[in-house]
Amino acid sequence: MKKNYLKGSPKLKFRHPVTIEDYFFLTGCILAALLTAAAAVSVFMPGLWQNLQLPPCLFHLITGYYCPGCGGTRAVRALLKGRLLLSAYYHPFVPYTAALYLYFMITQIIERVSRGKFTIGMHYHSRYLWIALAVITGSFLLKNILHHFYGFVL
Repeated sequence: MKKNYLKGSPKLKFRHPVTIEDYFFLTGCILAALLTAAAAVSVFMPGLWQNLQLPPCLFHLITGYYCPGCGGTRAVRALLKGRLLLSAYYHPFVPYTAALYLYFMITQIIERVSRGKFTIGMHYHSRYLWIALAVITGSFLLKNILHHFYGFVL
């Protein structure tokens, strides 16, 4: 007998069937807790993150071109420092994802706190993934075309 985990456990009573938005909301809450913990660590140990060295991109080392994710770490660092335009310059997927995350979490919190009186909660649509794929692909192509023809360095 297969269990349907989206319907909830027989021991737990839900006021509505569990949806994918519920799982995204839980994941978003966990992410917010992790970001808060990282921010607290950076306040009490300010030099900890500055000395963190990540390995170089193997794709870039082998081919000389930027991979689809090149600039992502720098974009996250810039975004966490509040430098939105620099983050978009490094990798536009990062601010796109951050904007979706903030909008999703804010609208879900409003809908949940109001107990459904304000049904403004953002719902999952595959178009968000297609837009993300287009942003990543466009960034990848633009960076490498500029690098190849104009010597652009990220």
